[in-house]
Amino acid sequence: MAGRLQEGDDLSENHEINVTPFIDVMLVLLIIFMVAAPLSTVDVQVDLPASNATPQQRPDKPLYLTVQSDLTLSVGEQAVQREVLQAELDRLTQNNREERIFLRADKEVAYGELMEVMNLLRASGYLKIALVGMEAAPAGGAPGVQPAAAPPAPAPVPVAP
Repeated sequence: MAGRLQEGDDLSENHEINVTPFIDVMLVLLIIFMVAAPLSTVDVQVDLPASNATPQQRPDKPLYLTVQSDLTLSVGEQAVQREVLQAELDRLTQNNREERIFLRADKEVAYGELMEVMNLLRASGYLKIALVGMEAAPAGGAPGVQPAAAPPAPAPVPVAP
């Protein structure tokens, strides 16, 4: 509360708001945001093309190449050695290098290993590669599908004192 002297000695209350500290705080915040905002932007200039493409439909019989957690390769359901991957793909696609290969990998496979398989495909002449991922299930789960049982808890690891 602020007091104001009038003609007499009695002090009366002043009901006006002192906005000077409020304005000072707002100006300081404005300066902070003016300095910090340009620092939070990305400086890499990228001219992205506009896309109006519709999602492509899946082919009737897609060709899946799978990288399993032990780094073995499978084309469809058949295990394939890396050395004969090109020959097997050529056989299954009738030498059609324009056919899209759907590449899927176990989540335990390292990124570098997946890139090696992609390089094998590229060296074989198959440049149309689609990465396959698992779609996230809705929170309630799909109707009629039982949720998987939770894996057992790992045994405690002893720690040396």
